[in-house]
Amino acid sequence: MTSTQAAMLRLSEAVGAANVSSGADINVDDTHDEALGLVPGHPLAVVRPATTDDVVAVVNIATEFGLPITARGSGTGLSGAAAARDGALIIAFDRMNRVLEIDPDNGVAVVEPGITLAELDEATKEAGLIYPISPGESSASLGGNVNTNAGGMRAVKYGVTRHQVLGLECVLASGDVIQTGGKFVKATSGYDLTQLIVGSEGTLALVTKIVLKLVPRPRSHAVILAPFLTLTSVSQAVPKVVMCGVGPLMLEYLDMMGMAATTQGAGMDLGIPDDIKEQALAYLVVVLEGNDDDRIGDDAAQVAEVLSNAGALDVYMLPVAQGRELIDAREKAFWTAKAHGANDIVDVVVPRASMGDYVEAVAQLAAQSQALVAGAGHAGDGNVHLSVFQPDPEKLHVLMMDILATGVRLGGAISAEHGIGVEKKPYFMALEDPVKIDLMRSIKKVFDPDSILNPGVIFDLAD
Repeated sequence: MTSTQAAMLRLSEAVGAANVSSGADINVDDTHDEALGLVPGHPLAVVRPATTDDVVAVVNIATEFGLPITARGSGTGLSGAAAARDGALIIAFDRMNRVLEIDPDNGVAVVEPGITLAELDEATKEAGLIYPISPGESSASLGGNVNTNAGGMRAVKYGVTRHQVLGLECVLASGDVIQTGGKFVKATSGYDLTQLIVGSEGTLALVTKIVLKLVPRPRSHAVILAPFLTLTSVSQAVPKVVMCGVGPLMLEYLDMMGMAATTQGAGMDLGIPDDIKEQALAYLVVVLEGNDDDRIGDDAAQVAEVLSNAGALDVYMLPVAQGRELIDAREKAFWTAKAHGANDIVDVVVPRASMGDYVEAVAQLAAQSQALVAGAGHAGDGNVHLSVFQPDPEKLHVLMMDILATGVRLGGAISAEHGIGVEKKPYFMALEDPVKIDLMRSIKKVFDPDSILNPGVIFDLAD
């Protein structure tokens, strides 16, 4: 019996033969995420554990046979962190998708990593609670969200995934199981391992249980749309909305091309007069939430006044159904860009007051490269999403490096929520402080001395 045959036999014994796929039986969808242009490798097997003990067994087998491991949730990531590599194991967590507990008294949910955002949302409704992070794809798994520290439109109010994760159960590369955090919101008991693992893209540990903070489910919403002459005007208006005291749920911007693609893709007509459309180069969408329709109406009127005073060409209070349709269409911006043939996606974050300067600089870079760059983003937290259309690979690489370097020069970072994975690794290695990368390497070696957990993701262990 060869080493490969022995490994496959052990895996089948550990989780059941029906839960191990290899060769032609591997579903190609299990081998990649949604990173554009990524060509996945050919894994040895896709393994579907059902319990933490199963995960421990698989990790021990992988260590024994020297097999790299990549954790996979729903495969909705955009950086290639869940892409297969030749001869490796994919651990798919879709069988570990239970809600273990909804605890209204402590305001938490305890879930397994394979549960999707849509499934968790259904589970929390009865208790009148909600998990507030919404990265834009309801089929995304909580394990994937934890691994990439997913954000989304609601970050201006609720932060990102790390702000809602109170604790984790994880399997280490050694096969040991650790518990971090718990059903409490503060602790100063040594290093915060929970927050170290959140956003580590599967390179430090395999998450098998998550303790999440829940908040009361709001009953009322209002959606406000304001066209502006320039994105700089939008950037100047955002702090005024944030500081006016209404606590917006979302502050989203779309440039002229982004708005056109969003509304056309959804078949929407927002009723904006043609003369306003001809002038507007950028749009700001403000979403408010609460439990009282009258209070929401008052807050919406206050925001409308702030926007008018900040130079909006007009302000539109969208009907609830139309507002929801616009937000749904905005959340599908990636799929719209992909359908139109985008060559890469950017999720740079800059200080929100610098967003206008950043987008203006990107427009100049796009013109120099003879490329098309359409933009939208989370204006409330300075997260700029760009769809880059440049089919020439060499020109695309240069343009991407310039776009990302410009964000860094303005005090930002090259990824706000998609992660580095393998797709953004060359830019990360070129633009990040080498001292910090070396420190990350040291942490990786402590957690995973044999480098079996997602090797080559985020950074290389050696230059």
